[in-house]
Amino acid sequence: MNILKTQSHIAGQWQEGQSQEVLCVLDKYHQTPLAEIRLASPAQMEQALAASITGFGHIRTWSAGKRAAHLEKLHQQLAHHQDDFVELIIAEAGKPRTYAHTEVARGLATLEAAIRQTYAGAGEVVGMDFGAGEGHTAFTRRFPIGPVACITPFNFPLNLALHKIAPALAVGNSFILKPPPQAPLTALALMALIEEAGYPVGVGQVVVCDVATAQMMVHDPRPRMLSFTGSASVGWQLKNQAGKKKIALELGGNAAVVIDETADWEAALPTLAQSIYLYAGQICISTQRLIVVKAIYEAFKSKFLEEIAKIVTGNPYEPACVNGPLIDAANLRRVQTWVDEARAGGAVALCGGQVADETHHLYAPTLLEQAPPNSKVVAEEVFAPLGVLQKAEDFRQALQMANQSRYGLQAGVYTRDLHRMQEAFETLEVGGLIINRPPGFRMDVMPYGGVKDSGLGREGLRYAMEEMSEARLLVFK
Repeated sequence: MNILKTQSHIAGQWQEGQSQEVLCVLDKYHQTPLAEIRLASPAQMEQALAASITGFGHIRTWSAGKRAAHLEKLHQQLAHHQDDFVELIIAEAGKPRTYAHTEVARGLATLEAAIRQTYAGAGEVVGMDFGAGEGHTAFTRRFPIGPVACITPFNFPLNLALHKIAPALAVGNSFILKPPPQAPLTALALMALIEEAGYPVGVGQVVVCDVATAQMMVHDPRPRMLSFTGSASVGWQLKNQAGKKKIALELGGNAAVVIDETADWEAALPTLAQSIYLYAGQICISTQRLIVVKAIYEAFKSKFLEEIAKIVTGNPYEPACVNGPLIDAANLRRVQTWVDEARAGGAVALCGGQVADETHHLYAPTLLEQAPPNSKVVAEEVFAPLGVLQKAEDFRQALQMANQSRYGLQAGVYTRDLHRMQEAFETLEVGGLIINRPPGFRMDVMPYGGVKDSGLGREGLRYAMEEMSEARLLVFK
């Protein structure tokens, strides 16, 4: 089976887009064309919306065993084609080879978790055998909510799609996925596997379209839920437009790492460097701010610069590459503008601070010191191979500095002090706190999501399945 598809999948058919706009998908390192896709029209989106209701009518009545069996077929298909997906992710997303292998492995793990959770079911017995409820029995059961509209970003074109698709299918929902324009081919290839797994018409659809056409999913009442992963500015706008839909928003971050004097920080240096520069920092939970207590600040800085010098920047097809291309020229220019603005405000580049290779969209691994708190490299999500080193007087001030952000996705704290770990857990305004590891740690079964401007709701299979279903109560005597 050829997994490379260049058409949208709508109402059970691969369809050429009917709009006038053609999307050219580029190899992100070589800047050569990979494919051309004509975008779907509003009429085709309307067709997809109608088909999603038909598809939901089929899958909503499936038993848990039937839903799990189809997910197992999908898992087998992905396992068979995993090398093809690795190559596709490297090409269209610019992801370094070893990390592309990791993404495909995680995609398989996501499906495995969905299969297990499908069998586990959900619901609870409600204790009410007292007062007016005496003699009554009550329990809840979760039912699928309906078609789910999904919008995904470029940086994890397989696994972030699966974090929406797998739980939707596991509970018995249909879905429509709008993939990212920078990297739509992986989602289309995944749709080919879903088709091969034997799902009925309308259960799964992938529509490559422009923003205005995608907004039909947001405004239309037929999708009962919107699951969006992307920027905070877009995500909160969509929430305001979504009406009565349930919403799950996985948005940006500018993750902080706090390091105190009790930590085994020297052993952590290689992992910390990777956590900033892996995949050019284009990960929502990449480390962006390193907040180090004064007692070890200078020693840490010296040793950390030695570690950064070992980071390999270059061709993502090469296994040694860590820091590959930024997704496009616009982001390469943006990062340089932000660095220049920070320098104008007093920041010092301890390393990097410039484009490494404009032709291949490579930015040098960069570490800034003395960046103003209101500068974009500190206050916003940089999504680039750039870290900001900050000095704190003590651990408590470090926690306060970490909280000085409108984002709150995940944070890391390095300490050997149990009381400080507890203090950090109670103080830091984040969706997840990782101790003695960088904030980029994620298992696909864990509840994942942010607070403040970083989002709403939680992903992770069981948690996403709860978001995509509704509890119904039964009472009898």
